[in-house]
Amino acid sequence: MRTILLTIFCLLLLVWVPSARAELTEAPIALVGGVVIDGNGGIPIENGAIVIRGRTIVAVGDVNSVVIPDDAQVVDVTGKAILPGLADMHVHLMGGWDGESGDMLGYQRYLDALLYAGVTTVLDMGNVTPFVVQLRDEIAAGNVVGPRIYCVGPLIDGAAPRWPSFSVGLISESQVSEVISLLERSRVDAVKAYMGLSVPLLDELVSAAADRSLPVFVDVGDRNGSFDVAALGISAFAHIPTRPLEPTVIALAFEKDIRFVSTLAQQERSARRRLNDLSFLEQPLIADTHPPAFVEALRDHATTEPTASEKSWMTRSLVNLQTAFDNVLALHEEGVLIVAGTDAPYPGVIQGESIHRELELLVEAGLSPLEAISTGTSNAADLMGAENWGSIEVGNVANLIVVGGRPDRQISDSRKINLVMQNGRFIDRDTLKFDPAIDQGFGTGVAVD
Repeated sequence: MRTILLTIFCLLLLVWVPSARAELTEAPIALVGGVVIDGNGGIPIENGAIVIRGRTIVAVGDVNSVVIPDDAQVVDVTGKAILPGLADMHVHLMGGWDGESGDMLGYQRYLDALLYAGVTTVLDMGNVTPFVVQLRDEIAAGNVVGPRIYCVGPLIDGAAPRWPSFSVGLISESQVSEVISLLERSRVDAVKAYMGLSVPLLDELVSAAADRSLPVFVDVGDRNGSFDVAALGISAFAHIPTRPLEPTVIALAFEKDIRFVSTLAQQERSARRRLNDLSFLEQPLIADTHPPAFVEALRDHATTEPTASEKSWMTRSLVNLQTAFDNVLALHEEGVLIVAGTDAPYPGVIQGESIHRELELLVEAGLSPLEAISTGTSNAADLMGAENWGSIEVGNVANLIVVGGRPDRQISDSRKINLVMQNGRFIDRDTLKFDPAIDQGFGTGVAVD
């Protein structure tokens, strides 16, 4: 018997030891000489070093205090800054450029554009459930190239959904339990409650979701930021409100730890403010990654004379944008967590590039560049209850970007991306560029509303 047991043990050892040895002997990577911006809002390390082994950060600090392993691949990033990979916590991975027409067949274009722009995590805030869950799982398995995806699946709306192709309509409270059970079986990461829900239905939805440990993110239109909705136990509002927030709501949000996803880029889109100068379309984050036909369609849209009603809407939207700026600053100053999100895609709100625009708008609203960076890094991880990404800390997953300049001083420098690291491996950004020779030429499909 002892001989048999010994033989089994030796066989198991033969199976286990090589894989363990491979992990232990894998050459680490050391990024040295750059300014380390931790994503938590800490004072940047001016002459920093980060050591990565496998997919994990194992050391970070000043170059004089970090031991660089003898076998490390040393990457000199002197004169550059190292940040956590960025997160856009409000996207819709349906493709297109206008927010209306779908392009699911061309999903790789948009995943590539996100990674090219240094976005290593996204939250899809409404999609066709089987599509986005499969996309999430295949990226996690390494079969599709793209950022880490969190998803809510469908919008949970009222009896007449605004976006019926990816919504579930609720008529009565008796439906809620089964809808939440369906979402749980679909393995979504959170629940998105939408505009058509009454407060009683929303209350029932939040309660049922809590029983399954599913956070509820809410977009109820003009009621965003209202006291009655905030009091229900929601996790976050999916947009910054565009009406002035009452001090009682801000205090309640702080007390109940309610987050607000910013989406200032979307509000700027409504005002068409960004379309006044189309030079941004020539920036590499857009020009390198998007089909020329999409860029030209956006140019045509931007240069078409608005109707009288559209001009009226633009005027109101400019006022709303300023109110959103004021709300961001008021919430931030009271300690309420702001999380960066863009609501891409819409005209001028483009997958990947738009998160950099969002950070710029957050600085315009009154946040410091370091505070804005935190909204798209550690605050994003906090929104999802994650503890192993979003900041440059020992033990965290090595999702990093290296950029030129000093985004902690000039936020637009976040665009100057030199390197993107995902799960401890450098991404070949050249392979992420739009290539008409291999792109299958998919156009946009029918409107998704």
